[in-house]
Amino acid sequence: MSVSTERAGRRPTIKAVAAAAGVSTAAVSQAFNNKGRLSEATRRRILDTALELGWSPSASAAALRNARTRSLALVVRRPTDVLGSDPHFSELITGIEGELAPRGYGLLLHLVSGHREENALYERLAAEGRVDGAVLTDARDDDARPALLARLGLPAVLLGAPDGTAIVPRVGLRDQGAGIAEAVAHLLSLGHRRVAYVSGPPELQHTRVRRAAFEGALREAGLRPFAVLPTDFSERRAVGATEALLGSADRPTAIVYANDSMAVCGIGTAQRAGLTVPRDVSVVGYDNLPLGSWLHPRLTTVDQQVQRVGAAAARMLLALCGEEVEDAALAERPRLVVRESTGPAPA
Repeated sequence: MSVSTERAGRRPTIKAVAAAAGVSTAAVSQAFNNKGRLSEATRRRILDTALELGWSPSASAAALRNARTRSLALVVRRPTDVLGSDPHFSELITGIEGELAPRGYGLLLHLVSGHREENALYERLAAEGRVDGAVLTDARDDDARPALLARLGLPAVLLGAPDGTAIVPRVGLRDQGAGIAEAVAHLLSLGHRRVAYVSGPPELQHTRVRRAAFEGALREAGLRPFAVLPTDFSERRAVGATEALLGSADRPTAIVYANDSMAVCGIGTAQRAGLTVPRDVSVVGYDNLPLGSWLHPRLTTVDQQVQRVGAAAARMLLALCGEEVEDAALAERPRLVVRESTGPAPA
């Protein structure tokens, strides 16, 4: 004969119900919220198990059962030191919040260190009914997150170039490689032939797309990359990559960086080595963050309209949650913004 955990002196938990019913905690939540794609037999088994164990959702969860939380999640898989030094995400959050706040929605920001932790977080958020949807960042090849969120019944949008085949909608500027190709063309027009690229993590889709655009633009000009050095976007790796490039016997005359934060590190590293930007080496960033216009020299960079992308992602997710919003589509491509950090190749 089974014994209620309450009668045994312990408070029952949703995990205990899930284990006893042979399902996930998300499935238990879906059974009580009458959401998801559970069969009637599975839903009945979960409810019967919960009754036997003496478990029911908390008062706050019950209150949310037929109401929205008016909260959306943004999960970022980055080390805290990298996130703290990269204004990209503050620009993204500004764009998202600009759409959420006037509608009475809030944003829950979570930092995770790996894919298992990230997936477990989505399961917990869905099981506890804490958010109405999620913004996914850093699209990856063979990305399992869209299918997971679809299974959990949690609306989501994925930041990245639009893809009609995606399980969840994607939001971003079209042709992520266009800005890099334009940057290379700009450097070639200035006479540069030894051009290097300091990229992001290779597992990210935008890293692959931008690297392909960088190599393709040089190949069309009959050239090969001086070097392509992958990083984790951290200041330490950016400085190390720049030192390695500038320390070579036949150093590059131009370096393209995968984001503005690393380009700032690159300029500082070059200046500490006694070089002048752009007289000795030209530098190009990517993002067009406000800090780039305050440097000396001001940073040539690729504008991918981070705030606008954040706002469009928020609008699309709000629409998936049943809100009436204006069209979230973005028709633009990334574009090069030429400033003083690029100049003619040294003789």
